[in-house]
Amino acid sequence: MEQSLLEKRSAARNDVVPSLPAMKGSLARQLLDDHSATLKELVDGLGSPLHVVFPQAFVENVVKLKDVLRQADVASTIFFAKKSNKSTCFAKGCVQTAIGMDVASVGELEKALAAGIPGDCIGVSGPAKARNLLHLALHHRCLIAVDCIEELFDLRAIAQENRRQARIILRCRIQSQLDSRFGLSSAELEDALDICRGDGGVISLLGFSFHLSGYRSDERARAAARLVDLCVKARSAGLKDCHYVNIGGGLAVQYVEPKAWANFLHLDAPQNYHAKKKFDGFYPYGGERAGADALADILAFQIDGVTPLSTMIRRNGIRLIIEPGRALLDQAGLTAFRVQGVKDRTATMGYAILVAQGSSFNLSEQWFNSEYLPDPTLIPAWPRAPKEFFACVGGATCLESDMLTWRKIRFNREIKAGDVIVYHNTAGYQMDSNESPFHEAKLPHKAVIEIENAQLRWALDDVA
Repeated sequence: MEQSLLEKRSAARNDVVPSLPAMKGSLARQLLDDHSATLKELVDGLGSPLHVVFPQAFVENVVKLKDVLRQADVASTIFFAKKSNKSTCFAKGCVQTAIGMDVASVGELEKALAAGIPGDCIGVSGPAKARNLLHLALHHRCLIAVDCIEELFDLRAIAQENRRQARIILRCRIQSQLDSRFGLSSAELEDALDICRGDGGVISLLGFSFHLSGYRSDERARAAARLVDLCVKARSAGLKDCHYVNIGGGLAVQYVEPKAWANFLHLDAPQNYHAKKKFDGFYPYGGERAGADALADILAFQIDGVTPLSTMIRRNGIRLIIEPGRALLDQAGLTAFRVQGVKDRTATMGYAILVAQGSSFNLSEQWFNSEYLPDPTLIPAWPRAPKEFFACVGGATCLESDMLTWRKIRFNREIKAGDVIVYHNTAGYQMDSNESPFHEAKLPHKAVIEIENAQLRWALDDVA
């Protein structure tokens, strides 16, 4: 039977819509290939959306970063950036792998301590910290990143009141990002060093950190080199314990293959999105160098065209601190949504609009006024013949802007209510940065899944 004119026009509209197949870790592949029925049962029993987390992947990522640091022969400490995912299983993973944690609230600090992480293996960051957080951090000998002079005065007063020594690093505002709201300017840094020198031992300055947006390895390496110089300068001025350099996180994650990413960027256009939605920019989902490779690039970067950063760190007796979040959560989780309804506009618009049981709050990239781009996977509720089917994905709220995916996704089956769609690699910042009980909806459950010898075990994660 010949295609109708509407069908031909719809097909033509979708000819240039690029796919972005999500990279899948071994645990995600095993879950979908061998245990998809179990995943659907979990969604049926625990509700949609359902977050799934893989603590085994977290451990594997820690090992990869430790291998890079060992090969570079630098003294180092890893702090997991707690804000990237609040699951208890990852806090336990920190204990299992003997790494620390970076926290920014009383709740996060309490959870780190409850998991068994020693206080001196916990970094406390964030601007203008609450006094109760400073009290608790001081009591447990946490490493406190001081962001401004006023905070340094507050901390000194609290330390004097409690007759305890505060272990601190000073957060600097780097030259390439002078408009940042974080960190001390050069003049403020000099004042802070004077305060540390003249406080009678209440403040123990152990080093420096910086806040840096973006994923450029060369920029992060140059900023680290400046902090090494600051440590040397501080020691020569009498602050003998100053030997920590904290370069933060900023290790990108590769969500899709670089070739697919380049093709997407080449073909990206408003007509590829519902309502011709436009975005100012995206996370670098398909960068060439990510995770442990990005860390290796930072350490190998030649500061003066000759000397690698790792050599500069060793020569000056520096201990490197890194605070990865997303990089430790690479392939450590996924999110499954049940399809609640399908508004099929294929004949007139060339695509359907799915209604997922959940909302865009459950994929937090919308918080950044952007789009979570890796293609989701369809798990049909029952077998059906292959068919190219384009759809965007809306949430189940009464808001026009509640879209999980504005982009038209190329699925390999027609989608029906009751199907499950799975977004991959959502553990890093997507799961719970922006969740809300809007419409009186319950917050999603998290299922901790471990797969060993083809056997699957699951339990609810304790996120209280």
